[in-house]
Amino acid sequence: MARLARANRLTSRFHEELSDAEVYAFNASALRQGLAQRFAKRDTPYGQYLRVGSRFGRNVRAALRKRKDQHWENTVFFGYDTGFFEAAAWAKNRGAACVVGQMDPARTEVEMVREEEKLWPGWSKKPLIVPEEYFLWRQSEWALADIVMVNSRWTHDALLKQGVPASKLAIVPLAYEVDETKVLEPIPLKEVNDPLRVLFLGQVNIRKGIPYLIEAARLLKGAPVQFDIVGPISIADQFVVSSPSNVRFHGSVTRDKVQNFYSQADVFVLPTISDGFALTQLEAMSYGLPVITTPNCGDVVTDGVDGFLVPARNAPALAEVLLKLAEDPERLQAMRVSARERVTAFSLDQLDKDLRQLEARLPLRRNEADLSAL
Repeated sequence: MARLARANRLTSRFHEELSDAEVYAFNASALRQGLAQRFAKRDTPYGQYLRVGSRFGRNVRAALRKRKDQHWENTVFFGYDTGFFEAAAWAKNRGAACVVGQMDPARTEVEMVREEEKLWPGWSKKPLIVPEEYFLWRQSEWALADIVMVNSRWTHDALLKQGVPASKLAIVPLAYEVDETKVLEPIPLKEVNDPLRVLFLGQVNIRKGIPYLIEAARLLKGAPVQFDIVGPISIADQFVVSSPSNVRFHGSVTRDKVQNFYSQADVFVLPTISDGFALTQLEAMSYGLPVITTPNCGDVVTDGVDGFLVPARNAPALAEVLLKLAEDPERLQAMRVSARERVTAFSLDQLDKDLRQLEARLPLRRNEADLSAL
């Protein structure tokens, strides 16, 4: 059933406007290598990410070499971290400007997760093992790139501490394409006697702050608050079983069921230790859900307006704001309206503006007509 759910999630990742886009795919080689690595079991997951990313970069480079019509001067090459270096080095050598998309805070995040493993021994099904070469590879990508694009101030500041010059960094928040029909739907009023339905959706692990969420639930035992935790479970079974009765774990679900959970919830919670952005914040807001999260992710929540910002690793603070909403339906309703308004700030048009500002910083030759279009 878990494999079927994963397959259904993959088939739902399609956009009609990209139906006629030119796509180069390396599925066959990726499948062969993936099977070989699974059976060999000689590598750590992060070591595998590095091998997969490097192989992808080489495949991209080989595909680009075949394009005889490509003129690299005044061209921007973009790639995501771990799959960037080989193709970007080849393109930059031919005159392209290069941008790497750094998806997370790298070493900073890993060190924080390692701290969590010490604070919550036995919670993770598998301890986090990240080889040093993984970090060195990312550093080589940052050094090669003209711009390192990140999605949040949190990642920006983390990379500054890891030696990336401020002049190279650009913050470009993620975008979310809102379903206009959903926006027009009225937000249902919570009945006074109904419990506050709190939704967590994502990877159920210690990086996402799950131990603190469960502690908050324990503090609220007896209060009118119900927690639904949805997503792949990476904490040990004993902590799932011993969770308080107001917590329900649902595991991985298909996309249609995800929508049902959003529709049935009153508030979305993300007590993350570290996230590059967390797109689920925007997705939840599009359903009219206030978001309660930490400062350690994308800057989405306006504290006290469309959600709350609570300190990371603070279960009592999380429990306190949830109880406030449970006891004040009018405030909850106002926040739900504000959340739906807030998500519109992260439109594709705004993403276009942010990317154009990034492009203006690149070492490209431009004439006056080019500059006036930016």
